[in-house]
Amino acid sequence: MKTIGQMFRTILLALLFPALLLVFSLYKLGAANDHISQAYLSRYTSYMLADELRQSSDDLTRLARTYVVSGDAEWEKQYFEILDIRNGKKARPNQYEKIYWDFRAVGIHPDRGTGDAIPLQELMKRAGFTDAEFAKLKEAQANSDDLVNTETVAMNLVKGQLADGKGGFSTKGAPDLPRAQAMMHDKKYHQFKAKIMQPVDDFLVLVDARTLANVESAVAAKNTWFNLLVFATLLAVVLAVATLWGIKRSVMERLGAEPMEVRKAAEAVRDGDLTHELQVRSGDTTSVMAAMKAMRDQLAKIVADVRLGSETVAAASAEIAQGNTDLSNRTEQQASSLEKTATSMAVLGAAVQQNADSARQANQLALNASSVAVQGGNVVGQVVETMKGINESSRKISDIIQVIDGIAFQTNILALNAAVEAARAGEQGRGFAVVASEVRSLAGRSADAAKEIKSLINASVERVEQGTALVDQAGLTMTEVVSSIRRVTDIMGEISAASSEQASGVMQVGEAVTQMDQTTQQNAALVEEMAAAASSLKGQASDLVEAVAVFRLDAQDHLPQAMVRSGTPFAKHWLGRDQRMPGSVALRPTLSAN
Repeated sequence: MKTIGQMFRTILLALLFPALLLVFSLYKLGAANDHISQAYLSRYTSYMLADELRQSSDDLTRLARTYVVSGDAEWEKQYFEILDIRNGKKARPNQYEKIYWDFRAVGIHPDRGTGDAIPLQELMKRAGFTDAEFAKLKEAQANSDDLVNTETVAMNLVKGQLADGKGGFSTKGAPDLPRAQAMMHDKKYHQFKAKIMQPVDDFLVLVDARTLANVESAVAAKNTWFNLLVFATLLAVVLAVATLWGIKRSVMERLGAEPMEVRKAAEAVRDGDLTHELQVRSGDTTSVMAAMKAMRDQLAKIVADVRLGSETVAAASAEIAQGNTDLSNRTEQQASSLEKTATSMAVLGAAVQQNADSARQANQLALNASSVAVQGGNVVGQVVETMKGINESSRKISDIIQVIDGIAFQTNILALNAAVEAARAGEQGRGFAVVASEVRSLAGRSADAAKEIKSLINASVERVEQGTALVDQAGLTMTEVVSSIRRVTDIMGEISAASSEQASGVMQVGEAVTQMDQTTQQNAALVEEMAAAASSLKGQASDLVEAVAVFRLDAQDHLPQAMVRSGTPFAKHWLGRDQRMPGSVALRPTLSAN
């Protein structure tokens, strides 16, 4: 069986010939009409050119006669202007075939513009005249030129100019108007006019014959192509009718029934009625109706399976939703516990970090104390050395005091000796006695002062010795203190290192707990999404059940036979082997583990 595309290609090929014949006939018919129009246009052009020749001859006669009567040079001027236009010496006025020289005769100049300067014979050649036609017009113009010679002689007689025998009019004479008028009106002149008009009349006869022949030929061609056009039209109509009948027959074979029956069957399937009986011809397996019947039967089976699956999915999605709800609750509890644990670990980490900071500060203080103790030991050593120097200085001062005491004693003795000598001198030695008394007094006072200083120095030396002993003892004590502080510093360093390790460990544990908390929160969010998806799946399954319920099926003809025999509900039959979805079996152990 051919496809629709193949049928249409065959139809197009069948209609192509009459269509081309029809188009070609129309083209030729139009061409024949154009030939007829061209023939009439050629006849009109020929008449116009012949009429221009005749009209120019008449205008020349009229102007020449007027001139030989009036002697007005204006008529002679117009006469030769007509000749110049006809011979192509002067530009041809536009629309020259209209009234022109009659207006010029009364002083009116038609303002139509001018064209090219073209001789009348050139226009006749361009018009496509036959040789015989052109010969007649040429003969007429030649005769007209001969008449022009006669008219020229007559007009020169008016001016008193006679022919000189050389083709000119240089011989002077008296104006002879009567003779000129006679030449323009005698029988010979009229014979000349007839000789001009006879070829023109013959030309018109030839043009009419040629035009008639062309028209008859074009009309014959037109009739031929018109008949062919009618034949092509009838052929196209016959082929179109045959094609339509073939299309109807092919469409009926393809549909398998009337289009209305096919439409009713399609509407029944559209409305979900799968019980509608479809009438198919015996042995028909390729028509649309047969395909729709097979589709209806297969669709009924699919709908039954989908109905079973949709209710099964609805029951399973409900159980999944319940399991996800339990999992969501337990995940939220676990997330809450981890959040509290993370908070406690954060507090513990802060405390351990504070202890580590305190240990580092104590270690730093111990290091500072050790440094200060070392500096104190050094200072005590310097004090010991200083006390030793003071003790030596005190001893030296004591020796000096002893020298001073000896000097005072010697001075006292010298004073006594001086007093004795003064007493021996009498009055002359009285002043010296006074001085000796004063010196002895001063020596006594110096001895007393030296004694006091000596006692003070002795006391100071004793105290310096005691201080030196105490400083030595303090130096030993500071040495022990420095040693003890160094041991404390080492212990505090170990404590600080241990505290730092504890803080690092607690921090790692806190980060791990925080990550567990975040993971649990994400799991909780995923569980909520799963719950929402399960709820959506449940709703979609319900919608699917409602959608499938639209279809009407025969009495369990298309349901699985096991379900028909058992009579169990769809979900119970589907889940009868385990009474729960496989997903719930995988979920429940996970929930119980939490």
